[in-house]
Amino acid sequence: MSLGGGKLNYMEFSIATLLSHVSSEKLVTPKILEKKLGCETPSSVEQLDLALDLLEKIGILTKEKGKYRREVTDQIVEAKLRCSSKGFCFAIQDEESADDIYIRESHLSNAWNGDRVLIEVIKEGTRRRSPEGSVKLILERANPSVLAKVKRLETGDYRAIPLDDRLLFELAVTNNGDSPNNGHERIDLDEILDYLVHVDVLRHAIGQELPIGKVARVLGTTAESAADIDIVTCKHDLHQTFTAAVETAAANIARGFKDPIADKRVDLTHLPTIAVSALSAPTDSALTIEHLDGEIWRLGVHIADIASYITADDRLDREARKRGTAVFLGENTIPLLPAAVHQTCGFVPGAERLAISVFLSLNERGESIEFNIQPSRIRLDWLLDPNQIATVLADEATEIEPQTVEIIKPIWNVIAPAFRAQRRSRGGLEVDLIQKQAPFADEGRLGVIFLDDPQSLLTDVMVMANYAIAVHLQALQVPGIYAVQHNPELVEVNDTIKLAINLGLNFEGEVETEVSVADLQRLSLQFPQSPVPQVLNYLFKSLLKTTVYSTSPGTHFGLAIENGYTHAVSPLHRYPDIVVQRVLHEIFANGRDRKTSRAKEIVNLGSTTCHGQITWNVLTPTVQQELETQIAGTIAHLNDRTKIAQDAENDLAGLQKAEKMKARTGDIFQGLITGVQSYGFFVEIEDSLVEGLVHVSSLKDDWYEFRPRYACLVGRKNRTSYRLGDRVEVQVKSVDYYRQQIDLVTVTSMMSEAATESLTDESAEAEVESTQLELLPTNMEEIAEIEETEETEEIEEFEPFSEE
Repeated sequence: MSLGGGKLNYMEFSIATLLSHVSSEKLVTPKILEKKLGCETPSSVEQLDLALDLLEKIGILTKEKGKYRREVTDQIVEAKLRCSSKGFCFAIQDEESADDIYIRESHLSNAWNGDRVLIEVIKEGTRRRSPEGSVKLILERANPSVLAKVKRLETGDYRAIPLDDRLLFELAVTNNGDSPNNGHERIDLDEILDYLVHVDVLRHAIGQELPIGKVARVLGTTAESAADIDIVTCKHDLHQTFTAAVETAAANIARGFKDPIADKRVDLTHLPTIAVSALSAPTDSALTIEHLDGEIWRLGVHIADIASYITADDRLDREARKRGTAVFLGENTIPLLPAAVHQTCGFVPGAERLAISVFLSLNERGESIEFNIQPSRIRLDWLLDPNQIATVLADEATEIEPQTVEIIKPIWNVIAPAFRAQRRSRGGLEVDLIQKQAPFADEGRLGVIFLDDPQSLLTDVMVMANYAIAVHLQALQVPGIYAVQHNPELVEVNDTIKLAINLGLNFEGEVETEVSVADLQRLSLQFPQSPVPQVLNYLFKSLLKTTVYSTSPGTHFGLAIENGYTHAVSPLHRYPDIVVQRVLHEIFANGRDRKTSRAKEIVNLGSTTCHGQITWNVLTPTVQQELETQIAGTIAHLNDRTKIAQDAENDLAGLQKAEKMKARTGDIFQGLITGVQSYGFFVEIEDSLVEGLVHVSSLKDDWYEFRPRYACLVGRKNRTSYRLGDRVEVQVKSVDYYRQQIDLVTVTSMMSEAATESLTDESAEAEVESTQLELLPTNMEEIAEIEETEETEEIEEFEPFSEE
């Protein structure tokens, strides 16, 4: 069911956010929930009361003496709904190894693609069939607005038809003359029929009633005529500005401020301090270096202490948690926090700022001896750009002061290379591409370091600071939020290996069971010897999964870290970094540094010297449980926001490529076959790294059979083959700008004769196998696979009942 209808359709908070503050172990009062959800008006308090009553009635919450507790059952699971354009819907659970649950249309309860839902399992799965479920509750709507086109029915009514064909509905829109366009013009729906518009969802569907929407903005006559940044922000409902209340809170952030851990801070304003950023805006990380006795270096990584200014559940915190992460769209940024927070809390030259400092003590070889984490106060002396760093390292003439040079050279010539060597020895990955990386100080969402990034050596330093904090949280056995990157898909890795082998690289066999970071490192090190290293690096990057967050330490594949890793060095741009700061604050302010108050032995809770020495709870049970509940309740939301940010950034890049290729429709390019399926093959145009599809139906000279073992298509009569790694000449046939799909047709193929002969002389056994499995379509699904272009992969993915 959905908590729709009446006042609950206009709730100022989601059910997911409400439930994130209610645990199964501890009762919570409505008053506490009012504070955490920011219910400051009578109407919002009434909404909360109604939501609590309904959640109790359907068995999600239990009420005891006016307080609430979360009910937990194995038959109710939280998941994200994913639908295909053909109507197949699955509930995707957050746990990667968990089964996807098939949801029939009659069991959707008006949930839409992307919604976060609670699913009741109504039929267990078998070896051949997926489990089935029914949507019990919609926790959070993924589409508060949609991109659509306006249609007028014969009845005179108007409908908004979503461009995303996975949204299986139409919205009723009215021509009431009240819809604002950019807050100025009034919109006449008759004048914008078939235009691309941004529609706010005023009310989701109730029973058989259509959802209701309102045209908020006209983007253009077509997708091509609209600005790409507008398409992306509207599609993903990204807000470029903040409400007046949030801006006011940001402007007043320093008014009446009292440092909660002032007595614990160390004054480091005497240390010469630098920061490196390609932007002139305030930064959230800085560096110091000291050469101590005995050839010991002490590297300081200083992180802007945002958590001292933004307390849990205040207005700025709720806004930052809602956004989850900043989104970087070319020259435009959708910020996590207002500019006033950056100016007040971020590091700017000459100003004292609060910081959390991670000191790494290293020997002359750059090997870590110990580390120490403490609250501090610093003053940034120099904000440098990457070009200035490069000038110093090249010993070229520079206006940079000698004192600054003395900081730069040890870090970039000694310490950072040592950290990089350590990462490489673990098997850590690198991508040799020019990447417009989001300006996180560390490896960011993609979980890998780009060698052509001028700040890549500094990235290794920041990764080490993140890692030190993760190790420390585990040693103290306090709650944490960990960055995890799962292994790439085995099939995709083996396809890339086949491509590399076909291009002449020396890599023995396939990966048979589980992908190891050593396998991919060994493969990527050979890319420079290939004729197309840029293409291979580009495809290699696409193998890596986006980083996700977890309450438990896990493996980070790209960095080859197995014992836990976190994000902490970019709190102005990522909400998880603020959460980690709050945990550190509790340690600084209230952590127990001895077993009992009478114990004489005291440990330093900020240093590695306490690791293995603590046999007691550092935090009180109440604080420990409160942090655990807060972190666990926000993990799913943060992962959703991370994915939305990554999708938005990819969409902008895809639209820009589609726009470029649409202008080249009819032109001929050299390309490389990078993927082969039964319905055609994908070609990467080498000079622009744009991928398009040559559909099998466009190959008119023969009937082509798919040979999955060899990753190729082979003509039945002329034995012409198209395989991974072959170079082909292709012409741009058409471009779907909004869907970022490029259709290509072959002009000529430049395959080696040896490759064709080897395929012609296959054994009779392989020929029989191919004939049995791949020659002709035998049912409607196989016909659809051949005929459908852009949706083929999606249909296969969402087939509810698969056969092994």
